[in-house]
Amino acid sequence: MNAVRDDAIAVAGGYLDAGRFEDILARRVAHRTESQLLPDSLPALRAYLDDELIPSFEAMDFGTTVYDNPVDGAPPALLAERHEGADLPTVLSYGHGDVIVGQDDRWTHGEGPWRLAREGDRLYGRGTADNKAQHTINMFALEAAAAANGGSLGCNVKYLIEMGEEAGSAGLEALVAAHADAFAADVLIASDGPRVRPDRPTMSLGCRGAINVDLVVDLREGAHHSGNWGGLIADPGLILANALASIVGPTGELLVDELLAVPMSDSVRGCLDDIEIDGGADGPTIDEWWGQPGLTPPQRVFAANTFNVLAFVTGNPAKVVNAIPPRAVAHCQLRMVAGTDPDIVAPALRRHLDAKGFELVGVEPPPRGNAGAFPARRTEPGDPWATFVRDSMAATMGGAPAVLPSIGGSVPNHVFTDVLGLPTIWVPHSYPSCSQHAPDEHVLLSTCRSGLELMAGIFADIGAIGSSVGPASS
Repeated sequence: MNAVRDDAIAVAGGYLDAGRFEDILARRVAHRTESQLLPDSLPALRAYLDDELIPSFEAMDFGTTVYDNPVDGAPPALLAERHEGADLPTVLSYGHGDVIVGQDDRWTHGEGPWRLAREGDRLYGRGTADNKAQHTINMFALEAAAAANGGSLGCNVKYLIEMGEEAGSAGLEALVAAHADAFAADVLIASDGPRVRPDRPTMSLGCRGAINVDLVVDLREGAHHSGNWGGLIADPGLILANALASIVGPTGELLVDELLAVPMSDSVRGCLDDIEIDGGADGPTIDEWWGQPGLTPPQRVFAANTFNVLAFVTGNPAKVVNAIPPRAVAHCQLRMVAGTDPDIVAPALRRHLDAKGFELVGVEPPPRGNAGAFPARRTEPGDPWATFVRDSMAATMGGAPAVLPSIGGSVPNHVFTDVLGLPTIWVPHSYPSCSQHAPDEHVLLSTCRSGLELMAGIFADIGAIGSSVGPASS
């Protein structure tokens, strides 16, 4: 391993001890980068790049380019690049500067979504966990690795920051494809999502995909009195409830064979044998009886497909009347692992419902379409870059990290695997109970420190590879 890695790790930790990390994160959290409020938020999204990230990257001797989004009205993306040699490995990293809506009036800790606040080990603020603290940690780690190595990284680094991930990364795949040479690299090493436990550094090799679908029973115009018509006209809510029960059983088992995950490989099974999921003190308790039978909890979330009902509406729950409603809608989602074709989901549901006698249940795309859907993609655990990063993390932490075939959520991993042909490695700096996408979003200072040290070690070790394109030929 790299002889200067200890210095890089110490420098990175010093940024937190001196308060620099909190100061800069506070500045970034204060930017109201709510991509779900487009087009009104477009100026704020662009300002985060122009006023915050571009000066920071340029201070680290990175050149910067802002690319307009090919989708009309979608936000731009930033590519920062530091090139040190044509014969050196090139690392591409990724983050997103946009956040979900602040939900200002629902915060109970800190000082609201736009002001960083420390309470014990927690730093509260919108975007701390997703994703401002995560890309801030990696930027500090790059700075520390260069400082410990006489000002040189010993490798080339490209950093992509998009501003529309929370709105489905619209246009990102087309943007990267149109400028593939500019984004070309040997590996993606980035940070998003949570660790499996707050105290267990984690490496993920891809992501589960997600596709949404609406199941709709639309029987007639208008509601009708339940006393006069109950038993004479069909109840759409009950029809839909029974249809859903044919898709997922009473203990969470997926009953549509076409939508089941591909069998686990031995390498994936071996990774997950070492995993324990712990959301921390505020995390929910795992329901051991729920989910696909015969699988452990880690296998159920990281190696299985799950069908979820995100919302179910019939009638008017806010103002109930004694009437049989005309319509019922379930907003559903399939979370799927690599090997599942998202194009089969709607046709498979249609065939299943017809076979079960639920021809009245429509299978429709959600009202806003599936622009936010991501396919599932991952890198094999035995990939040389995966092994290299795993060993670097182990050297820093003094023990093996958790290795996941994919994170449970969805990120635009396919842009890097499919468009750029890269192995993908994600080193998350959050934890399962961070309140991501909810009020009181936060990160743990202890996990941020660990993340700074891990990433500084990784970048220092890559810088020590020398004149090669990666660990396989070093």
